Amino acid sequence: MTKKIIPRDISWLSFNGRVLQEAADKDVPLSERIKFLGIFSNNLDEFFRVRVAGLRRAQSFNDKDAKVLFFDKPQEILDRLNEIIIEQQKKFDQVWDNVQADMAKQKVFIKTDTELDLRQQQFVRDYYEDEVESNIIPLLLDENRPMPYLRDKSLYVGIAMRKTDWEYETRFAIIELPSRQNGRFLLLPSPKGEKHVMVLEDVIKFNLPYIFSYFGFDTFKAHAFKITKDAEFDLDNDINTTLVEKIEKGVKNRRKGKPTRFVFDKEMDSALVELLIKKLHLTKKDSIIPGQKIHNFKHFMDFPKVFKQENKPAERIPFDHPEFADRQRISDVLLKKDILLSFPYHHFHPMIDLLRESAMDPEVRTIQITVYRMAQNSKIANALINAARNGKIVTVMLELQARFDEENNLDWKERFETEGVRVLLGIPNKKVHAKLCIVKKRVGNKTLQYGFVSTGNINEKTAKIYGDHCLMTSDRTIMADINKIFSALAGAKNGEFSPKPIKNMLVCPITMRETINNHIDNEIQEALAGRKAYMVIKVNSLSDTDIIQKLYQAAEAGVKIEMIVRGIYCAMNQKKFKEQIHAISIVDEYLEHARVMYFHAAGKEYVYISSADWMTRNLDHRVEAAVRINSKKIKNEITDMLALQLKDNVKARILDNNLENTYVPADGSELRSQVEIARYLRAKAKHD
Repeated sequence: MTKKIIPRDISWLSFNGRVLQEAADKDVPLSERIKFLGIFSNNLDEFFRVRVAGLRRAQSFNDKDAKVLFFDKPQEILDRLNEIIIEQQKKFDQVWDNVQADMAKQKVFIKTDTELDLRQQQFVRDYYEDEVESNIIPLLLDENRPMPYLRDKSLYVGIAMRKTDWEYETRFAIIELPSRQNGRFLLLPSPKGEKHVMVLEDVIKFNLPYIFSYFGFDTFKAHAFKITKDAEFDLDNDINTTLVEKIEKGVKNRRKGKPTRFVFDKEMDSALVELLIKKLHLTKKDSIIPGQKIHNFKHFMDFPKVFKQENKPAERIPFDHPEFADRQRISDVLLKKDILLSFPYHHFHPMIDLLRESAMDPEVRTIQITVYRMAQNSKIANALINAARNGKIVTVMLELQARFDEENNLDWKERFETEGVRVLLGIPNKKVHAKLCIVKKRVGNKTLQYGFVSTGNINEKTAKIYGDHCLMTSDRTIMADINKIFSALAGAKNGEFSPKPIKNMLVCPITMRETINNHIDNEIQEALAGRKAYMVIKVNSLSDTDIIQKLYQAAEAGVKIEMIVRGIYCAMNQKKFKEQIHAISIVDEYLEHARVMYFHAAGKEYVYISSADWMTRNLDHRVEAAVRINSKKIKNEITDMLALQLKDNVKARILDNNLENTYVPADGSELRSQVEIARYLRAKAKHD
């Protein structure tokens, strides 16, 4: 019988609560606190688009099936989610009030449309006419007009308008904020020593008499609102439709998604609120949330740089890995030894330089690489295109199904193919999430191979804020396995991914689950024999029920299990465990994104870095890859970093059965793992 498990959606909200804790922490720089509020808001939007939408659709499933899928009845989960979200929203509002008070201490103020001095009023009028007006389309709204299409990532202003001589009648309109074209923030001319900022919706509110001047309205009541839609789309099974067509169709269908949440300023005109609810076909079962004045807080991740300069300590600035500091060719280094890059502590440059070198090296014949999410102006992509222009055979496994990046990846597909890059489009029922690259060069009559296996996306932008590991290597056994993976991807038919036997790497959905289970079983046997049994697992999420049951079995046997899980954590400690599972979550300036597995293995000490979380979707429905670390030096480096994270008592929270997000107590001196890892790697670089 399956032992109790925390529903993943409840656990996810607990994770978002940890993000909110960072925003509330007065020791965090003010600009970072605002950014964490933006992350919290953006996370919650995506949660409603995907998870809440899924739970709503699951209400029509057979109760037993839905309970297996969600670990509880969907309606019961939705009820609990609603309670938690309401409490978190109250805390969010309190934190934002506190942040604004701290902004005021630095003489930074967000001004509304009614708080402008004469100079600012003229500035806002001019800005609207010069920059905003051409992007504005006011839409009148009434009972007899069809509801215009509303985008779920946009913010709207709902307007109630009256004339003084009208006793009863009120007219309504909505305006979509042109945030994409104009940004969300306007820096105003300010008194000396102060910084005044205005949000775009207030720019529009200030100009409403001008916008609707033809109608003669003299009273305006305008407030912001947004909707969140079901963002899931199902790929149909029409065998005559190519994957690209299916993705394009799915992206278009997403526009038709049913609203799952309606959030509005609680001061909005009540008649307008009722009309919008009616027009959007919302019911009491939907999330209808009256909130504060400002919505779409995700834009606050890009709040203007108006605060006193917050200088980063030297150890927080990325540095060159010592093996690449003297500007040797990347390939020359890799052909001699394995290198571990740890982002964002190390610079991302070597991964770009590897591809740039390969593009220009006359002896390089082929480059193969997987791509999941790329930076907008990707240097990686440019290097690959240059390689193709220089006559190299370049193959890019481009995952079109990367959620919310589908359109971006379709654009890259077209550009790659135009430039002569061969594009593999993945497997319809399995996302390709592995992070792999292999370069082959011919020197005389000998073929040399080198490349990398990474835990994170091959993306120079996110590498500045995501904590990841990348093993750069020319190990023949690893290269052989990567070759088999690419061959299987190129030859995948009817959704089947069937590589030739993989000997040294772990690959989902082929060998990874089985190997993980075997490692845990071996630790269980060591514990039962009274010997040391120990494992450390670092992942973004743990929700796979079979893996959790295996961990329970290990804990009952007395295996010491330590876990570092940033996000979803569904396991629960039980009284019968001989050794309680020790689990923490670290939420700090950098997003903890690396997946690492350590098994003591009777002293053999197996260490893997992986692209896969311990979730069913990763282990069974994606192509993922983990690589075993063979270099003793790199193995020690990884275990040293894990040890520092396990000692964190500043940014680590205890993951317990009650989801209380209690900070690990600082009994002695404080240790903040991200700072200490930066110092450790810098000291190691000097020593090496």
